[in-house]
Amino acid sequence: MRSLRTGLSLAALVTSVAVLFTAPAAHAADTPLRDLAAAKGKVIGTAVTGSKLTGSYGDIAGAQFNSLTPGNAMKWGSVEPAQGSFNWTEADQIVAFAQAHNQQVRGHTLVWHSQNPSWLTNGSWTSAQLGSLLQNHISTEVGRYKGRIAAWDVVNEPFNEDGTYRSTLWYNGLGADYIANALTWARAADPDARLYINDYNVEGVNAKSTALYNLVKDLKSRGIPIDGVGLQAHLILGQVPATLQQNIQRFADLGVDVAITELDVRMALPSDSTKLAQQAADYKSVLAACVAVTRCAGVTVWGFTDSDSWVPSTFPGYGAATPYDENYAPKPAYYAIAQALGGTQSTDGCSATYSVTSQWATGFTGQVTIACSGTAALSSWRAGWTFGAGQQITQAWNATCTQSGSAVSCANASYNGTVPSGGSVTFGFNGSWSGSNPVPTVTLT
Repeated sequence: MRSLRTGLSLAALVTSVAVLFTAPAAHAADTPLRDLAAAKGKVIGTAVTGSKLTGSYGDIAGAQFNSLTPGNAMKWGSVEPAQGSFNWTEADQIVAFAQAHNQQVRGHTLVWHSQNPSWLTNGSWTSAQLGSLLQNHISTEVGRYKGRIAAWDVVNEPFNEDGTYRSTLWYNGLGADYIANALTWARAADPDARLYINDYNVEGVNAKSTALYNLVKDLKSRGIPIDGVGLQAHLILGQVPATLQQNIQRFADLGVDVAITELDVRMALPSDSTKLAQQAADYKSVLAACVAVTRCAGVTVWGFTDSDSWVPSTFPGYGAATPYDENYAPKPAYYAIAQALGGTQSTDGCSATYSVTSQWATGFTGQVTIACSGTAALSSWRAGWTFGAGQQITQAWNATCTQSGSAVSCANASYNGTVPSGGSVTFGFNGSWSGSNPVPTVTLT
C-alpha cells in the first residue's frame, strides 16, 4: 500500500490527496479472470463469434477466459444447413483459437428445438427416421471434435416453465427418452467429454428446475451418462434468485457437476451508475454462489462485450448485459467477477480529492470526491485516515463513517459503491476541531 501526504496549507481549504483503494487497476494491469478462476479450480468462459476473434475482441477473449462456447457455430442449422452438406468453418475456427490459447471448448448444442435447418423441421419423418437422423448428427459432430471438446450441452431447453416437457420435434417424435438416447449416443462418440443438459429459468428452486432435478435423478438411476446440468442464467437486473446456491448444491448432491452456462444481466436502457452498480452486485452474487459449491464447474458469460450481445435484438429496450461495454472497456461487472474469484483491486487510474469546504471556530465540513479515469473503475470503496489533532467526525453523508480514537473509516453507501470509468462519487462529513485542523494522510483499503 502507498499513501501521499499533501503538504498543502489549511488556509487553502482544498487539499488534493492520492487515495489508496482496494480497487481495480487499469485493465492491462489486472490479474486475468482466467488465472483467478484457475486458482479456484473453476472455469470462466465466454460465448464467442468466430469471425470476430481478431483485434481487441480476440485479445480479450484469449487473455481473460479459459473456456469458449461457440454462440451459434455448432448448432444444427449452422453445421448442416442442407442435408448431408456440412459447414464446419466457424466451429473449426473457434476450436483452433481455443487450442492456440490453451482454452477449453464447451460444445453448444446438439439437440434443441430452435435453430434447426429447414430441411429437418419441414420433413415428414417416421420415429425411426427421426431417431436415425438425430443419432447420425450427434455421432458426426461429437466425433469430429472428439478429444477437443471438454463438455457438451447435449440437450438444450427440454422443459416448459411448469416443468412439463416442451412440445418439440424431438419430444413429439421420439418421446421423453430422446434425452437418454442423445446422451448415450454422445458418450459413444466421445467417452471423455462431459455431458450436460442445459436450460433457462432453472437457476433458483422452482417447478422447472425441480423437473430437471427429477430427470437427472432418474437418468442417474438408470445408468444413463449424465455428467452435469447447465443453468443458463439470462437474468434481469436485480433478480438473481435467492435460492441459486441452494439449487446448485442440490444438483451437486446428485453427483453431477453444475455450470452457469450463459450468464448475462440485462437492464432497461439507458444504463447509469446505479444500474451498473446493481449489475456488478448481481454478477458477483452468481460467481460467489458457484465458488461456494465444489461441484460448480464454473461460469460462462453469454458474450463478454455489449457489442456482441443477443439482448438488444431479443428484448427491445434492454441491453448493457455483459461485463464489457461496446468499446471493450471493462464495466463494474468485470471487477465484481474478479473480486468473486478472489481478485484484489489496485489504485491505478483512480484518485480522490479531499476538501475542507467550510470551517468555523469549533467545527468544519469536509468532503472526498473519488474519481476514476477512462481506464479504471471501482465496484466498491473504503476510505480511511487518522486525524492528527483530535478532530472528531460528528455526521457523515453518502458514506458510512466510523471513528475509533483518531482513526476514521468510511465505506460506500449501498447506492454509490460503483465509480465507473470517467466517473466520480462524493461523500461528505461534519467534524469538530480545536486549535488546529491539519490535513490527514488518506488511504483506502
